[in-house]
Amino acid sequence: MNFSMSINKNALIRYQVLNRCFRNMGRMYFLDDLLEECNKVLMDFDPKSEGIQRRQLFDDIRFMESEAGWSIPLCRIRYGRKVYYRYDDLSFSISNQPLNDSEAELIKSALQIFSRFSGSPQFEWVNELIPMLESKFGLIERKYEIISFESNIDLKGVHFLTPLFNAIVNERVLLVKYKDFKSSEPYEITFHPYYLKQYNNRWFVLGLNADNQISNWNLALDRIEFLSETTLKYKPSDTEWDEYFFDLVGVTRPKGLELQDIVLKFSPEFAPYIITKPLHPSQKHKNDSTGLEVRIKVIPNFELERLVLSFGEQVQVISPQDFKERISKRLKLASGHY
Repeated sequence: MNFSMSINKNALIRYQVLNRCFRNMGRMYFLDDLLEECNKVLMDFDPKSEGIQRRQLFDDIRFMESEAGWSIPLCRIRYGRKVYYRYDDLSFSISNQPLNDSEAELIKSALQIFSRFSGSPQFEWVNELIPMLESKFGLIERKYEIISFESNIDLKGVHFLTPLFNAIVNERVLLVKYKDFKSSEPYEITFHPYYLKQYNNRWFVLGLNADNQISNWNLALDRIEFLSETTLKYKPSDTEWDEYFFDLVGVTRPKGLELQDIVLKFSPEFAPYIITKPLHPSQKHKNDSTGLEVRIKVIPNFELERLVLSFGEQVQVISPQDFKERISKRLKLASGHY
């Protein structure tokens, strides 16, 4: 790599760092904070880097505000005797801007390389990634849209995704104002965020509730009313989150419950759907003329109950007995409304 390529890569890193800071509604970034964030990432990328000085930071901001850059909607907001920087429109991101011709050509080349792996067992995700990138970045000329991805742009709380993601990456402790479904009034908790997860088109964040020392506290983003960074020391998690969620359907892990074999019987006409779209990675099944018997090994929770109930008359719970009784009770309560 020649010197000019290295400079370009470092500049791109700085622009992305500044873009993240300008979008963060949970923290005020003054000039020294921006400089610190840029130099921290540059030194993580290259331990030999000496970072940048304030003059370079001013040049970077000026370029990002220019038409040659991204014409960013940057505000300088006075706070006492100092000024902090934040986008006027927090939904703005330099990553969301249209690609120029050279960027489009680079991505097209990358997609061609990706496509070579799409048939390999370890690269099933490429089959979804390629059409998504092609569609999102407009790399195919067409008269009308030919593909749609499931999303809910009006989902309440989705604007907290970026500050929560940044807090996890930068190991920041948050003060969260939260109102769950059971509380008449919102309350505040000191929260160390660890992991973001989407389930059933809703986003959740798991972390340490420092007020009662629960390390797997679950917050739904659509129930968060406000969050801000604190100066408290962050406590990292030693949880392997992929393993934590492997035993679950959804995000809720009930206390005191162990793994159980859940056995279900689906009607013959519904069997192909369950075979092609398993309920859980642990699924095993036997199919015959009477229907499809499915066995999954999970910790039964509320989300599993909702999933089973969603199949209506097409499914029967065989075992365990306590789970069977819970589903039966809920069905009887539901039928009582008609």
